[in-house]
Amino acid sequence: MLPLLKVGDRHRFTYLVPPDKTVPHLYPESPDWQAMPQVFATGFMVGLIEWACLDHLKPCFEAGEGSLGVFIEASHEAATPPGLTVTVTLEVDKIDGRRIGWKVELHDGVDQIGQGRHERMVVRWDRFLPKVEAKKSGG
Repeated sequence: MLPLLKVGDRHRFTYLVPPDKTVPHLYPESPDWQAMPQVFATGFMVGLIEWACLDHLKPCFEAGEGSLGVFIEASHEAATPPGLTVTVTLEVDKIDGRRIGWKVELHDGVDQIGQGRHERMVVRWDRFLPKVEAKKSGG
């Protein structure tokens, strides 16, 4: 990992919420989810937090590196209908070797919809992927 980030660095990421990122689309095979309102799903919000942090981190990768989410703590405080843009504001609050952490806030232009923390571990794919393959093989 290139040493480009430092504690206190900030990043913004925006996302226009489409209809297919609402609660009923999270698990379409579940009748319980199908009965829920058409608002931005918490599960997709967690994915958006990861995406925003990955977007902030990716210029720091060396060839063959990537990152994996290793910690998430988030509240989902307000409903967001499709068509609104969610802005994710990040601030690096932890750098511990290859483990990077961010404070996160999300706003949909009307309300703060969430906040929390996320951490990602920078990994070398040539070391990580063989372990996944071994696990799939039962070893």
